[in-house]
Amino acid sequence: MTKIALVTGASRGIGRACAIALARDGFLVWANYRSNQEAADSLKAEIEAAGGACKLVQFDVGDADAVAAALAPLEDETPASVLVNNAGITRDGLFLTMPREAWESVIQTNLGSFYNVTKPVLKGMFKAKYGRIVTMSSISGQQGNKGQANYAASKAGLIAATKSVAQEYARKNILANVVCPGFIATDMVEGLPEKEISKMIPQRRFGKPEEVAEVVAFLSSERCGYVNGAVINVNGGLFTG
Repeated sequence: MTKIALVTGASRGIGRACAIALARDGFLVWANYRSNQEAADSLKAEIEAAGGACKLVQFDVGDADAVAAALAPLEDETPASVLVNNAGITRDGLFLTMPREAWESVIQTNLGSFYNVTKPVLKGMFKAKYGRIVTMSSISGQQGNKGQANYAASKAGLIAATKSVAQEYARKNILANVVCPGFIATDMVEGLPEKEISKMIPQRRFGKPEEVAEVVAFLSSERCGYVNGAVINVNGGLFTG
C-alpha cells in the first residue's frame, strides 16, 4: 500500500522542507498550497527529480468547504496515514490597535484549519487503525509574544487541540504530537534583527527548516511508536518559560 503524507502549507519554508523529507522517506506527498503555483511546481519538480512522488493539492486551509472538496476524493481512494498541519499566517500588531480582520483571519487560518483538515484525514486513520498527526505550533504559542496576540493564541490552541486528539485516539495507534519551532530562517522572520535575536539563543543562530523537518519525519514514521501528546521544541535551547 502506498504511504501517503499530507503536508499543508508545503510550498515554502518549513512545510517545503517537511514535504521533501517525507518524500525522501518513501511517502507519496500530498503537497497543499493556497496560491503560489510557481513555488508548488518547484517543490514537485524537486521531489520528483530526487526519485520521490508528489501530488499538488490546492486549497485554503481556512476554508472548510474548499478543504472538503479537495480532500474527499483523495481520502476516498487511499487515505493519508500522515498529516502535517503546517500552514499558517501572521498579521502582527499591538492588541489595542489590532483590527478584527487581523484577529479573525489568523485564528481561522492557523487554528480553524486544524478542524477543517484534521477531521477528514482522521476518519481515514481511524478506519485503518493507524496514523501520525504532527502539528506545527510555535514558541509564541508557549509564552506569547509582543505584537502577536492573535498568532500566539492560535498556536497555543493548536497545542491543546493536538493533546486532546492524542488522548482520544491513541488506542487506535493514532499518535498526535506538536513541534514548536523557535526562530527558523524562513520568509516569516525576514526583517527581524537576526544578530541581536541570536544573542538570546544558546546556539547563537537561527535554525534551518531542514532541522525542523527531521523532527517531523521521525514523528511521522513507524519508528515513533510511543511518543504521543508531546510538545517538542526545535529552538536552539531558547528558554520558553
